[in-house]
Amino acid sequence: MPSDQQARAQASAITPGKRYADDGPAPVDQVRALFGGHRLSPAQRRIAQYITDHLTEAAFLSITDLAERVGVSQPSVTRFATSLGLSGFPALREALQPIALSAVAGTPDTTREQDRRNELQAAVDAEIDNLESLRRVFADTDQLLDLGRELARSVPLTILGLRISVSLAEYFAYAARRIHPDVRLVSRGGSVANDALLQSREAGGTWVLAFAMPRHAKETLAAVRAARGTGLRVALITDLTLGPLVEEADVAFTAGTGSRLVFDSYAAPGVLSAAILQAMADADPERTQLRLEKYEQAAEQHDFFLEY
Repeated sequence: MPSDQQARAQASAITPGKRYADDGPAPVDQVRALFGGHRLSPAQRRIAQYITDHLTEAAFLSITDLAERVGVSQPSVTRFATSLGLSGFPALREALQPIALSAVAGTPDTTREQDRRNELQAAVDAEIDNLESLRRVFADTDQLLDLGRELARSVPLTILGLRISVSLAEYFAYAARRIHPDVRLVSRGGSVANDALLQSREAGGTWVLAFAMPRHAKETLAAVRAARGTGLRVALITDLTLGPLVEEADVAFTAGTGSRLVFDSYAAPGVLSAAILQAMADADPERTQLRLEKYEQAAEQHDFFLEY
């Protein structure tokens, strides 16, 4: 863990953003540099956002007052400080106060307001970076196309997503059912997941596609291990390049998540999911076309959708 001095030094790192007369980084960029590079929980991100938005006030508040303003407990503020590599709340204030004083001295109110508005744009910029990284991954499509063929052949095909990853798993399963004859969604952990995975294997399934987005759940790791235990192979979509989840997977694809807002956003994992669906569709074009045509006929017959 870095020392307090090292963590405070991050606040002086040169990062993209508006420059001051001394060619140093703007105070809001110094604060973001201090908070950046750390995996923060949603509650901790609320603290970080409050400090960023109210820097000149927050840097001089007591731990009691800051916790009250954000709407969290005092231990939550302490854990936030230690998650940044600092020894505690006093060290956090010590790191913030020089930045706050420079903001008071050099930043007009209109500029500080613009910084707050641009936080949403910064979140979009971070997702653009994630998509650029994914674009580089797609430069070599062999592994993705191979996975598409394997998932298309697995009947049934099991899609696993627990807790925050449920939404991605549901999207994938919903779309995959349009082109695959037997798709099974597992969105509950524990013995329910174990039963579903065992049934899928006994029914002839060979693959599980698992989603593991932060914060990574222990029950996801347990379910992946259970799948491997039944003889199923595991393909993993996650934001990790290393760790126990990746080690348990037969194939792993990494897609970064946006972490600038209170809750993560999933632009890159969503695009990666759509690309794997495309690879599945291309792996068996005749089956894909037949199933899509049948679905369109059913949609028209039962009047599923609005007409514009």
